[in-house]
Amino acid sequence: MEGNPNVEIRNKSQIRNEECSKPVARHVTNLASRSRGFSDLGHSDFGFVSYFDIRISDFARDSVVGGSDCTAMPIETGRRSEPPRVGLIAGWGRYPLLVAEALKRQGCQTFCLGVVGHADPKLAEVCDDFRWGGLAKFGRAIRYFRRNRVTRATMAGKIFKTLLFQRGGWIRHLPDLRTVRMFIPHFLTRRKDLRDDTLLRTIVDEFASDGIRFGPATDYAPELLVSEGQLTCRAPTPAQWKDVEFGWRIAKELGRLDIGQSVAVKDQAVLAVEAIEGTDACIRRAGGLCKAGGFTVVKTAKPQQDMRFDVPTVGPGTLEALVEAGASVLAVEADKTVVLDEPQLVEFANRHKLAIVALKTAEARPGAKTPANVEAA
Repeated sequence: MEGNPNVEIRNKSQIRNEECSKPVARHVTNLASRSRGFSDLGHSDFGFVSYFDIRISDFARDSVVGGSDCTAMPIETGRRSEPPRVGLIAGWGRYPLLVAEALKRQGCQTFCLGVVGHADPKLAEVCDDFRWGGLAKFGRAIRYFRRNRVTRATMAGKIFKTLLFQRGGWIRHLPDLRTVRMFIPHFLTRRKDLRDDTLLRTIVDEFASDGIRFGPATDYAPELLVSEGQLTCRAPTPAQWKDVEFGWRIAKELGRLDIGQSVAVKDQAVLAVEAIEGTDACIRRAGGLCKAGGFTVVKTAKPQQDMRFDVPTVGPGTLEALVEAGASVLAVEADKTVVLDEPQLVEFANRHKLAIVALKTAEARPGAKTPANVEAA
C-alpha cells in the first residue's frame, strides 16, 4: 500500500459501504478524489497551539515550488540531485507520525525535532534524522534546520498551552536567548497578547527570518482533511440539525476572536465553549452539565484560518470523550478539519450510535437519509 493512496481509499469505501448506505459512500468517493488530486496542490502546514493546540500546519505558499510532492522537487547539489529536505516539528499525538509517513512515501528527506514530553518516539524510526528539542529552544531548532540545509518545514501535533500558565511559565523551560528575544513583547512588555495565532505567527516569522518557510502539513497528507458528507450511518435528527446550525454560528464567532474551535449545545442553548483547555475537556465539561446527554458538538475552523497552524483535528480521544460525556452528534468543517484514522473512527462512532457530519456551511446538509442508513427503532 506504500506509495499508493488509492489502495487505502478503496479500503475505506469497503468498510464504509459494509456499514452504511449511499451518503457515506459519496463521502468516501469525495475523499478518494481529493487524494488522487493531491500532487497538484501548491501550498503546505505545523500543529502547535490550541493548547498550544497550535496545530502548526500551513506552509508559506510561496516557499513551495511545483507543489508538495517531494519526488517532483529534487535539489541540485552540483554532482547529483537529491530529494528535498523537509523539516518537521512534532508535538503530541498521532498526527505528526502520519505526516512523517506521508513525507517518507513521497521520497522526502525528513529532519524532525520532537518536542520533549510530547512527541512520539516512533518518529525516530520514520524520519531520516530525529532529535529531541525543548519547548523553549527555538534558537536551537533554527540552528538544527540550517545545519541540515532545511529551507522548508512543517509542524504537526499539539503543545498543551496550559504549560504557559503553570507556576514559572516559560522560565521553567529554560528558554534559549533567541526564544527570550522572540517573546519579550508577549511575556515582558505585554505589547502583544498570548492568543494562538499571535504566538504561532511569531514562531513562523522567526524561522522565516533565517530562510526556513513553514507550510501546511496537510499539503503532504491532504487525505487527512475530511471531505463533505455524512460519515456515519446515523444522521442528526431535525432537532439536532437546528443545534448544528446554532452551534456553527457560535463556533465561528469563537474562532474569529481566537478563543477556541468547539462549542457544545443542546436545544439551541450553549452548554460549554472551548478555550485553553481544549476540545476534549470542553466535551467532558458539557457532559457534566448535561446529565441527560444527547447534546451536539460543533467544531469549525476560524473564519481567518491560516492553514499553517491550529487546524482543527479530530482523533480517537475526541470520540471517546463524546461517548463518555453522552454526546450524540459531532459536526465538523469539511476540507478544513483533520480526521485521524478515519475508517476506525467511523467504525467506533457507528458502534456507539454517534452521528458525524462534515459540512462546508451550517445550512449545507449532506445526503438525505435513506432506509438503509436509518437506525432501527
